Amino acid sequence: MSTSLDYDLSQKHQKLLDLIEDVTTHAYEIQKKVLAEILSHNANVEYLQRHGLNGQTDSETFKKLVPIITYEDIKNDINRIANGDTTSILTANPVSVFLLSSGTSGGERKMIPAIEEDFGRRYLIFRLLMPIMNQFVPDLDKGKGMYLMFTRNESKTPGGIKTSAALTRFYKSSHFLNRSYNPFTSPNETVLCLDSYQSMYSQLLCGLCQNNEVLRVGAVFATSLIHAIRFLEKNWSLLCDDIRTGTINPLVTDISVREAVMKILKSDKNLADFIQSECSKGCWQGIITRLWPNTKYVDAIVTGTMSQYIPTLDYYSNGLPLVCKIYASSECYCGVNLNPLCNPCHVSYTLIPTMCYYEFLPVNRSNNDSLHEKEQQELVDLVDVKLDQEYELVVTTYAGLYRYNVGDVLKVTGFKNKAPQFKFVCRKNVVLSIDLDKTDEVELQNAIKNAVTHLAPYDADVAEYTSYADTRTIPGHYVLYWELNLKDSTTIPDCVYEDCCLTIEESLSSYYRLSRVLEKSIGALEIKIVEQGTFDKLMDYAISCGASINQYKTPRCVKSAPVVELLESRVMTKYFSSKCPQWVPSHKEWTNN
Repeated sequence: MSTSLDYDLSQKHQKLLDLIEDVTTHAYEIQKKVLAEILSHNANVEYLQRHGLNGQTDSETFKKLVPIITYEDIKNDINRIANGDTTSILTANPVSVFLLSSGTSGGERKMIPAIEEDFGRRYLIFRLLMPIMNQFVPDLDKGKGMYLMFTRNESKTPGGIKTSAALTRFYKSSHFLNRSYNPFTSPNETVLCLDSYQSMYSQLLCGLCQNNEVLRVGAVFATSLIHAIRFLEKNWSLLCDDIRTGTINPLVTDISVREAVMKILKSDKNLADFIQSECSKGCWQGIITRLWPNTKYVDAIVTGTMSQYIPTLDYYSNGLPLVCKIYASSECYCGVNLNPLCNPCHVSYTLIPTMCYYEFLPVNRSNNDSLHEKEQQELVDLVDVKLDQEYELVVTTYAGLYRYNVGDVLKVTGFKNKAPQFKFVCRKNVVLSIDLDKTDEVELQNAIKNAVTHLAPYDADVAEYTSYADTRTIPGHYVLYWELNLKDSTTIPDCVYEDCCLTIEESLSSYYRLSRVLEKSIGALEIKIVEQGTFDKLMDYAISCGASINQYKTPRCVKSAPVVELLESRVMTKYFSSKCPQWVPSHKEWTNN
């Protein structure tokens, strides 16, 4: 029987679907308006004055005078703001928070400026998701989502501006905390808990207590959900005890978390017995559908580098649909998937024209390079992209980024009215990624260069190398295959190779080290020594598959199963880092909030 609440919700959903229809139909006009709004509001900021814009708001003048940039081009401006300069440098609005990107910049995480009104704009993207999903899976609002969400410590810059992970800031925003009802099994207090063990434990406990109400299970990224399943595998007996007795394990010490959980937790012997029966069977195939039997789909990002986790999630969910709903970055929340039940390999995102001003830099990855210089500078607007062409995404945001190259490579797959739909192809220049880490070829090469100094006393060096993101282990870890030049018969002690592993890890980005040390989402780096001639065999294999012997280059990262099998067949010895690398928060002089 329908209620007035159902009718109100249906009306709200229809208005949001109408909004998508409207903004995609009028994409050209909206993009023109967005750019004019950004440039007029920020007309007097130092950055635009520096480039001679002088208050002009038309796209032709903007593109002529304002250059395409990366983070390094505005790093000094960012640091001035962070250190307390209150001049209108990038934006007329005060920067309310710096969002910490997972990308690297000289080994440090990027600080992306955000203004307070940004969060309302970003929240709009989240408001669109349920109306879209309800078209494919009706009555989702009649159940809940066991959606695992986590926050991290925030810091402050010397100038007193908060620095925060983008999702942490979103979860702490009034838009999230003051929503009209909670569609998740996790109370806000469990999400805001900074202790990762207590947060995970309490969220899983609440999800299990409400298992029959759960219609969707998920986390932002596939890695987080897999980590949660492994956590459950280790702690299910404690969770069963809590459900059986109606009390919370003393390991959960956060008072606000305990109080919030106790509003949900009730003694339920039958449920505890059911969970114990399922978890003690030994086989964890289909564990999601077994513990949460009404689950319709798994909600997690499994595009890009996360696609390597699809088989694992299929195993845990018995092949439930894997839904990727949103395309977002620290710089800007951009788009939504209008066909959420499609196969992950076909996921495309419709960019919402109101979020920012978009431009696209054509690329040609088949030549392993961008297009000719003239074409490269001729960025195209949102409505002018071509089907099947790949582009780098360039954004101009309300928060003070102007013609900023995000570093994502996207491919046009279709159109929603006048707005294009894009498939995420890859991060530019990234060769290795396990979680949210992004290690590019230059960073990897420099890390290896630092490590091989340990081999010098033994008259040895690395003749060839490649790498592999091994996600067969949980957590996943980096694997390096080394073929050595050995100048004499001296035996190299195991501890030397272990030191090489550690040196490489010490040389990688702060985000990689944070993931290793604090979040435990990446395992110890591994070096595998392969037989002499292995990389010749690798080249032979590539040529047999059609590669040109004149253009062949040793791949610095491998992914295909036959190549990995070839390398593995020639491994002689293997070594791991003997301890975790050092990690301290970026900008050590900043105090925790």
